[in-house]
Amino acid sequence: MATGESNYREQARSTVLSKFGIVAASQTLAAEAGAMILDRGGSAVDAAIAANAVLGVAEPMMCGIGGDLFAIVYEASTGKLHGLNASGWAPEGLSLDVLRAKGIAGSPDRSSIHAVTVPGSVAGWDTLHAKFGNLPLAEVLAPAVYYAEHGIPVAERIATHWNEGAAELIGIPGFREVFMPWGRPVRTGDIFRNPHLARTLRSIGTQGRDAFYNGPVAERLLDLSTSLGGTMARADLQEFQPVWVQPISTKYRDWTVWELPPNGQGIAALSMLNMMENFPLPDFGHNSVRALHVMIEAKKLAYSDLAAYVGDPKFSDVPVEALLSKDLAAQRAGSIDAECGHARGQVLPSELMAVLNAQGKDTTYLSATDKDGNIVSLIQSIYQSFATGLLVPETGMVLHNRGLLFNFASGHVNSLEPRKRPLNTIIPGFMECGERKIGFGIMGGFNQAQAHAQFVSNIVDFGFNIQAALEAPRFTKATFEGCDVQIEPGVPVEVRLQLAARGHELELTDPISASMGRGNATMVDEHGVKYGASDPRGDGQAAPQSPPVG
Repeated sequence: MATGESNYREQARSTVLSKFGIVAASQTLAAEAGAMILDRGGSAVDAAIAANAVLGVAEPMMCGIGGDLFAIVYEASTGKLHGLNASGWAPEGLSLDVLRAKGIAGSPDRSSIHAVTVPGSVAGWDTLHAKFGNLPLAEVLAPAVYYAEHGIPVAERIATHWNEGAAELIGIPGFREVFMPWGRPVRTGDIFRNPHLARTLRSIGTQGRDAFYNGPVAERLLDLSTSLGGTMARADLQEFQPVWVQPISTKYRDWTVWELPPNGQGIAALSMLNMMENFPLPDFGHNSVRALHVMIEAKKLAYSDLAAYVGDPKFSDVPVEALLSKDLAAQRAGSIDAECGHARGQVLPSELMAVLNAQGKDTTYLSATDKDGNIVSLIQSIYQSFATGLLVPETGMVLHNRGLLFNFASGHVNSLEPRKRPLNTIIPGFMECGERKIGFGIMGGFNQAQAHAQFVSNIVDFGFNIQAALEAPRFTKATFEGCDVQIEPGVPVEVRLQLAARGHELELTDPISASMGRGNATMVDEHGVKYGASDPRGDGQAAPQSPPVG
């Protein structure tokens, strides 16, 4: 089906249209900063970096320069897709034996220095900008520098997530002074300043990656790590480089859907879609009992393979081709009974990674397109809310705890090893049908792959536009075993009752729950018209580039 007018009539926002560029982000000032960079002649990559940097100021519990980054870039002039993996590796000196010698038998605590892998975001910016940037990096980062120095108002839903995340980290040295300076919980409209971050961003603008991985920032990071018994060394930072990767894809009906290859979870979205393709979902109806049952059961099967087989491909042979096989999908789909099937609490493979039940949902995704039709699908995160809470002195940044997604038992594809990247939850998406190109993403830990599959189905199976596809009620299953499913109130009561009768253990989510994530998307159609959409579950918008004047 084509992306025409939505048949989801409860759509709350209209799609933003423009002949020029658009930036869609989960915070309005970040989207507008990206659009301003487009006004100045910046590329889609410039705009994406600008918006991402502002998000690091506005949503410090979600993202920041202490975390990781992934991106898909569609290059309109060549029709090529470029994938960038800027997720960091474990220190050379960190291993399971080292942890055990320190008395850590399983996963480190969330605020442990041993949960910290090398932050990849700044190197990701530098690499993207070197290949696709038009404006100087200092100009691209200028809006974020301004907001960090002069202050940015805290938005409504951000305030809720801010207080939730800060509550258990308030006792970490320096955390309260930077992130709770009001002496009380944050309120909507409070002005947040981070002058140390402004100085750090300014140095990155003038020196690029060296400001982070070689200069004073690196020294302070290493000093903090050493003081806490960490193993991070200078070479771990200096030698880290992002990796250009070839995106992986599957054909879902008439559309080609692209994700980045492992160590990310995007392969699970493609696996889900391959199974879903075996069922006539358009005939079942949107968010019908049969359609939701198929998707929920497909999620379980896809994620069981994710848990068993996905890790850093530099350390083990990840069977990507086999996992994306249409024959395998048909075989797996054959175990799903759409008509009267019952929910299954456990599916093969049965050896699941307990660590994958960790509930990191604190991520930010944005999409940008420029007047030439280039599209950037970019996602960036510090993993859990405010991550470790460990503040690198005089930098304004907290260190992420992405290392918690390693398996801390020996012999697994995702077991902790020196210089290895852990399985990563954050995934940018891209899809195309003829001249229609869409950059999309939906945040929220292990919600992401299943949310991608639902977004794609909304567009392909049900003809939703990109705004309606983001807004439509979703389900998520955060755990890897059991029949528990979180579902939004917008799914009709009678459908929920019938799902429960099939054995699905439903939890109705709060309207502002972080579990469903927040999505954004931009699209270019066959006429060159640009579309932007932003999920009302967040505080964002799709901001269009201004037309040229004079």
